[in-house]
Amino acid sequence: MNKQDALFAYVSRLGDNALILGQRMVELVASYPDLEEELANANFALDYIGQARMFYTYAGELEGKGRTEDDFAFLRDENEFRNYLMLEQPNGHFGDSITKLVLFDTFYLALLGELQKCSDERIREIAARAEKEIRYHLRHNANWLVRLGDGTDESHDKVQGSVNELWVFTGEMFTADEIDRVFGEEFDGPDLEALRKRWVDEIAAVLKQATLQMPEDGWMASGGKEGRHTEHLGYMIAEMQYLQRTHPGASW
Repeated sequence: MNKQDALFAYVSRLGDNALILGQRMVELVASYPDLEEELANANFALDYIGQARMFYTYAGELEGKGRTEDDFAFLRDENEFRNYLMLEQPNGHFGDSITKLVLFDTFYLALLGELQKCSDERIREIAARAEKEIRYHLRHNANWLVRLGDGTDESHDKVQGSVNELWVFTGEMFTADEIDRVFGEEFDGPDLEALRKRWVDEIAAVLKQATLQMPEDGWMASGGKEGRHTEHLGYMIAEMQYLQRTHPGASW
């Protein structure tokens, strides 16, 4: 894989992660426990989708085939998306959603910090903007995880179950593939093993404060980075793309 192909693949994958998580959060509008959280969730979803737009726009420029952000979002099939499997999992209950966000955003915030050190100027600019948003997201959602974990017996048990169920998807974030390796070598990209150590320390601290147990590492699910997804993504993509697939080129 040459450096230009790796750069395109890396940038579009960042867009996929942001879009799929943002879309899952959109599904939660009108489902959160109070109005303040409704507004926070909606704004967080818009932040992720805004980041996806920036990454997709840059990916289209790198590819040079005239594809727009909408083409990447609405005119690709399921196996063309390269998002992490964890992000496509159904929302479940409130604790599931909060746990997913804390597990991912702890990684994502560290990743964005490292991307600001890479040699690609456009990625540095997008990462700097996104970092401000994700830093607030993480603080907000980590506070909720602590409240749920250190709350009632029921909330504690539910959110511990969320941590246990989602843990199996966390390994994929730190498993380097050819795209990661080429991007790292050619563009001074992040060291995923170093990020993993930082992530473990930070997650351990949050879980301890929440009186939750960190699961032991075992078999980890993977495949999203190669386009092999769980059944959940197909249903989500079908709903998300329905209007554009039914009425190609439709616009407001």
